[in-house]
Amino acid sequence: MKKIVILIILIILLSIFLIFMHLNKPIKKNISKIDSTVNEERSYSSNIIENVKYTSRDAKGNEYTITALKGEIDIKDSNIIFLKSVKAIIKLKNSTEILIHSDFGKYDINNFDTIFTKNVIINYLHNRIKGQYLDFSIIRNSMIISQDVIYTDNSNILKTDVIEIDINTKDTKFFMYDNNDKVSLKKIK
Repeated sequence: MKKIVILIILIILLSIFLIFMHLNKPIKKNISKIDSTVNEERSYSSNIIENVKYTSRDAKGNEYTITALKGEIDIKDSNIIFLKSVKAIIKLKNSTEILIHSDFGKYDINNFDTIFTKNVIINYLHNRIKGQYLDFSIIRNSMIISQDVIYTDNSNILKTDVIEIDINTKDTKFFMYDNNDKVSLKKIK
């Protein structure tokens, strides 16, 4: 499965390289400087991918799938893809799915680590976590959500600065940046 994903990534990168090379052919001398600028804009936009989807599976059988309406490969590091309108599904072995939505994301194709930003929503069982920033790492087996974090379940609303979740053990830590501040907990029912 990993070989297939790597092969697909290599094909995409090779295609992008070929497109980039095609768009950067020498320009005829009689073309004005304005036309040269237009050509540079075309070559810059050649690293955009529509309807992005990556799937990975770890040694324990957990599966991670991330999709986005649009992805842009980082020009400085081709292993990083900037995503727009992001959805992720984490299928943990012997557990329920975790669904993640965000406006933007930064995905590393080498280690599958993902940063989700702006309007992040995590749904798991009857729990929902909202925030503005989520650092998800398969290697660390952790999810760290921060910035305007609100956790809700069937009977509670909890407001905190940070929630840290161990993906394997489901151990969850709620904490505030300032030790003088307290996590806010409100009963719904």
